[in-house]
Amino acid sequence: QQGLVYDHLCHVFLLQESQQSSADFRIYIENHTRNPDDLSRKQIRIYQLYSHTTGKHVQILGKKVNANGDDGGKYALLVVETETFGSHIRIKGKESEYYICMNKNGKIVGKLNGRNQECVFVEEFLENNYTALVSAKYKGWYLGFNRKGRPKKGSRTTQTQQEVHFMKRHPKGKVDPLEEFRFTTVTKRTRRARRLKQNPETN
Repeated sequence: QQGLVYDHLCHVFLLQESQQSSADFRIYIENHTRNPDDLSRKQIRIYQLYSHTTGKHVQILGKKVNANGDDGGKYALLVVETETFGSHIRIKGKESEYYICMNKNGKIVGKLNGRNQECVFVEEFLENNYTALVSAKYKGWYLGFNRKGRPKKGSRTTQTQQEVHFMKRHPKGKVDPLEEFRFTTVTKRTRRARRLKQNPETN
């Protein structure tokens, strides 16, 4: 009889443990599905943002952000976090680890904590192959820099201004293998050339 009671208690304990585990797993899934910063829903890429106005690159020095970065400069390397649902991005300096943010006055500042909605921008792809970045919080306010590379106030920007036009560039000396592959076309002529290269004819 004691053995039966012991078996019953073990069964109850295992059942409770199983229910607890499934409950914990459910909470984990819910939390990670709700959380927009979950890495499973985030694509991270490193590239540079070339400014149409200055001919240089956006760089994040810390709290200060400008568009005077050299190609391949360490402060011009940007870690761009893209949500897989849409074109909302956060831009962080690889070296400084500060995020580009826009405050309520339209001022561009660097912040260590990029979770705030002020640090989220929406990509707009333009006909001239450039990209514009509009604030997700302050509609119609764009990330922009004047000819001296200084940030423009968001309230003084429009999508048609060159000051808000950027081009994504890979770090100096590095090529994205996917891009390289995408623009490599194989024709009958290139196949024949490869064959001849592999099996050179002897005279």
